[in-house]
Amino acid sequence: MTIILLGYMASGKSSVSKLLGTELELPVLDLDDYIEMKEEKTIPEIFETKGEIYFRMKEHQYLKEVLETKEPMILSLGGGTPCYANNMKLIHEYTQQTFYLQTSIPEIINRVKDEKAKRPLISEIANEDLPEFIGKHLFERNAFYQQATHSILTDQKTIESLVEEIKTQLD
Repeated sequence: MTIILLGYMASGKSSVSKLLGTELELPVLDLDDYIEMKEEKTIPEIFETKGEIYFRMKEHQYLKEVLETKEPMILSLGGGTPCYANNMKLIHEYTQQTFYLQTSIPEIINRVKDEKAKRPLISEIANEDLPEFIGKHLFERNAFYQQATHSILTDQKTIESLVEEIKTQLD
């Protein structure tokens, strides 16, 4: 079984996937980590040196590579992965176990405000401009996120409770 977690940055995909993988005894793969390993550069370095278009092409290539293994796993996607290159169509060719970890704008801001440097899309955005930027971004990406088979609200929930909620919704 392949379970895919998707959602905006700071929605908890990485943290939830690790605990879910432990509980279900499945390997966990973070697509961003996989890209960094394959490219031998961090995501911010790839954005800086090669640009977003190059990154999105590689992201699609590596997503396909991972899915084609057909290995059971928990796969945590980058926030933009579902939104490019027909990636949601590709994902649903391999699994229907897709979970959108839905997080409110204030909660996202609260989670990212102290780690902006690690997040290329917001590293140059002033704190006072974050609500508008994230709001617009979420609006643009929502149509893709909503294609997930399941949606789970994450605000004020522990990682443990999110994992339990996902486990009850697995087909």
